[in-house]
Amino acid sequence: MRARIYRPARSATQSGPAMSRQWVLEYTPEAPREIDPLMGWTSSGDMRSQIRLGFDSREAAEAYAREHGLEAVVIRPKPRKANLRPGGYGENFSPNRRQTWTH
Repeated sequence: MRARIYRPARSATQSGPAMSRQWVLEYTPEAPREIDPLMGWTSSGDMRSQIRLGFDSREAAEAYAREHGLEAVVIRPKPRKANLRPGGYGENFSPNRRQTWTH
């Protein structure tokens, strides 16, 4: 049985790292998904493809995989450069702005 361990990226609608601090272990699908001829839905008989386990650290996820005999592939996250502006959000409302603030 194979699995992958990774840290999920934050969603585009959130500004903080709320759900991206945990490490996730997901099983790789054993069989491809099939299209139902009547409704057109995709389905699979693989029940493990629905399981997502969360861990506080990469080491804990790897230990779980070793303990259960899983062949795990670790995908390391790319470091993110900080996006800091000199004045921040408050500078938009500063009385000594150089430009007029319009929508």
